[in-house]
Parts: sequence; C-alpha cells; structure tokens
Amino acid sequence: MTQWEVVIGIETHVQLATVSKIFSGAPTAFGAEPNTQACAVDLALPGVLPVLNRKAVDCAIRFGLAIGAQVAEKSVFARKNYFYPDLPKGYQISQFELPVVLGGNLTVQVGSGDKAYEKTINLTRAHLEEDAGKSLHEDFHGKSGIDLNRAGTPLLEIVTEPDMRSSDEAVAYARALHALVRWIGICDGNMQEGSFRCDANVSVRPKGQVEFGTRREIKNLNSFRFLKEAIDYEVHWQINEIEEGCKIRQATVLFDPDSGQTRMMRSKEDAHDYRYFPDPDLLPLVIGADWLERVRGELPELPQQKRERFMRDLGLSAYDAAALTASQEMAGYFEATVAAAGATQAKLCANWVMVDLAARLNKEGLEIAAAPVIPAQLGGLIGRIADNTISNNIAKKVFEALWNGEGATADEIIDRQGLKQITDSGAIETLVDAVLAANPGNVTEFKAGKEKAFNALVGQVMKAAKGKANPQQVNELLKKKLAG
Repeated sequence: MTQWEVVIGIETHVQLATVSKIFSGAPTAFGAEPNTQACAVDLALPGVLPVLNRKAVDCAIRFGLAIGAQVAEKSVFARKNYFYPDLPKGYQISQFELPVVLGGNLTVQVGSGDKAYEKTINLTRAHLEEDAGKSLHEDFHGKSGIDLNRAGTPLLEIVTEPDMRSSDEAVAYARALHALVRWIGICDGNMQEGSFRCDANVSVRPKGQVEFGTRREIKNLNSFRFLKEAIDYEVHWQINEIEEGCKIRQATVLFDPDSGQTRMMRSKEDAHDYRYFPDPDLLPLVIGADWLERVRGELPELPQQKRERFMRDLGLSAYDAAALTASQEMAGYFEATVAAAGATQAKLCANWVMVDLAARLNKEGLEIAAAPVIPAQLGGLIGRIADNTISNNIAKKVFEALWNGEGATADEIIDRQGLKQITDSGAIETLVDAVLAANPGNVTEFKAGKEKAFNALVGQVMKAAKGKANPQQVNELLKKKLAG
C-alpha cells in the first residue's frame, strides 16, 4: 500500500496597520458604509497617480528584520493584470520579480507534551501590494454589489517554502506568524475582519519521491480551525483521487465550513497569465541603511528571543515559554507577575497565568489586558503560596475574591477571612488523632491495602481544619500514624 507524504506551503495576506491606504490618503478603518472610504485613486479615475505610503514600507521592513530575512535595498512595484468587478483599474499593484523581503524563517512549536517538537519553516519572500474591493452578493435581489472600501488597503503577502508536512504544522506556523505580526505591531490580526487571511497550497506524493505532486490552492482561510479542516479534507480527497486512477489538476479551491469540503473555484493561474510588468507610475522603492537601522532600533524583543530568555533565566520548559509568548500582552503579564512574586517562583507563576488566569479569562470572554486581577496582585498571591501562608486550594478562593474586587491584595483577603494555613504540627496532630479515632473503618480498609481509604482520611482532616491545614503535613502525619 502506498504511503503518502503531504506537502504544504502557505501564502498569508497581512493587512498592515496604517491609517491610510498604500497608494492614497483614503482611510482603512473597518466597518464603514460601502464606498465611503474610496477616493479617486482607489477608483482609478483618469489622471490620478499613486503615492507610496511610507508607514507600509516601515511595516515590511519590521517584518523582514524580525524573521532574519534580507530587506532589499531596491524593490519594484508591478502591475498584475486581471479583470474582476471589484478591481476598478483592471490590474493590482503588487511586487513580483523584486520583492521588498527575501528569505528568512520562523521556528514554531508543534504539538504539546511528550510529542511536541520544533520545526523551522523557511520563507520565500514577502511583498507589498494593494487589496482589491469586495463583491457583495446578499440583499441585492439576485444582483451583486461592489464595495470599494478595501480597494488599496495595504497588504504584505508572506509566502513560505513548501516545508510543512501536516495540517498541525501548518496551523502551528499560521499561529506563530499571527502572533509575530501582532507582536511587532504591523497588523491587528483580526481574522474575522479579514486582517489575516491564509491560502494553503496542498499536494501529496508517495513517500520517498523527490518531485512534488500537483498542488491545489485553498483560498481565503480566516480561522485556524478552518485551515486545519480544509487541509485535512483536501489531503484525503487528493489521495482518494490518485488511488482511483485520476489525475490531480492544478486549481484554486474554496473551503465550505458547513460541509467541511473544498470545491473548485477556477483552474490555477500561473504568473505569466497575469502579464506582470513594472508599474510606470511608481519609482523603484529604495531602502537605505539609515532607514533600515531606524526601524531595527524600534523593534521590541522578539518572541523567539523572549522564549530563549524565559528558558535560560527562569528555567521554563520550551512548551511553557512558547505558550507565554503567544502575545506581547501575555508575556508582559507573566513577567510583571514574576517581578512581584520573585524569579524563584517563575514556574508557579507560569502555571497560574496559563491555567487559572487563562481559564477565567476564557470563561468571561476577556482579553488579558482587561483581567480584573493585575500582575502585582497575582504575584502577591503566589508569594503566599510559596511561603506556605496558604495552600493551593485556599489560593483559589483568594484568587476568586481578588477577581471579584473583594480586596486590594491577597494579604488583605487572607487576614480578613482568616485563611492562613495551619502549619503548627501539634494542632495538625490533634486533628489527625481525632479523625483516626472517628473513622476506624477507613483505618481498617487502608491497612487492608485500599488506597482510597487514605484519601478519605485526608479529606476528613482537611474538612475538620476548614481547608486550612498544610496538606503535606497532613499526609506525612497520617502515614506516620497509620504505619505505627
């Protein structure tokens, strides 16, 4: 039976965080009434000329530097010719032979736990271009409308090498790229609004074969879940077609989330179909050393650098470091929490941020910046766990109180509610003796080899102590008494 290998490359359209369009002064804000944010340049009226947006170039340079790519000293804009109702000029201004960014790579974490591994995805290029408008097909009584608000919106198209071998790797790459463009401030990453859209080029080949199979491009995937589902379906479909003796034809396809299937949109075009030629209205883009160094100096510490520092200086695992650098906001919150709790408690801080805080944020539908518990409060709480003032279980009650605004600090809540942990061995021994005397059946069962009986006794002691006894001391004393 043939063993198949999946080959995936991804093209991502990243909407750049500029207030105006790439070749005009029209605004780029989302949600405006149709055709209210399209000027004469966007509409391609006679006599207008494009003027390049310097901020869009800054964004492209930031990205190139962040991935260790070559930022071209000279790049050229071209006209990509095709007809579509929402493309008034009849061509799109893009970059072809000489893009602004060449090469670079992104290292991503795939999977979790024992099966986690790192994968480096090589990038081919990233080039600047303008977006087209949008065709509207609803509420027009069988007709279509055209909204040109998006026409001219600045995009950075980021193209990978065909380095991915599974949908999991593709999603890991897309997530890492999404985090990076938000991290360096060139895109808001809003997938629902179209700010970050992926096209997946998918093919299959027999394992061991050097030549690539025929690829099909899945267009406009605007969620990580859809990206995975679309690739998985397409891989299954291509393998079935080949095994049934059919040939795969190069094509552009769309993914239908309702059916979970891809469907052909058109036969796939090649570059020559677009009749690229340099745009005569735009001079070559020249990026000097001073411009490059200015942008380099504005870059924040990058996710990979921060991950390495978390592992090196704080002793975190690769998985924890990757999770905590999923966004600048998350990393910042974690670092501020560690500063409040102390570097020796970094692992405990990581657990609380990734588990307890993240779960509560998810439940409330909040971003981390809107968390009612600020890092100083969480760090103070973790400090009280570390010094055995409270147990983990009590800490959860204190966290809940902090979340609900019932106190300014963990110490205030602990003192007011009398939650300090009982660590006096004499007091705990008194509680243990009383529980053993009151539960002879559990004692007999434990001595007969039933471990659950021991847990029941621990529970009785903690109940008697109103949850405030030190669990470790309770366990140790119970074992000592039962062994006697």
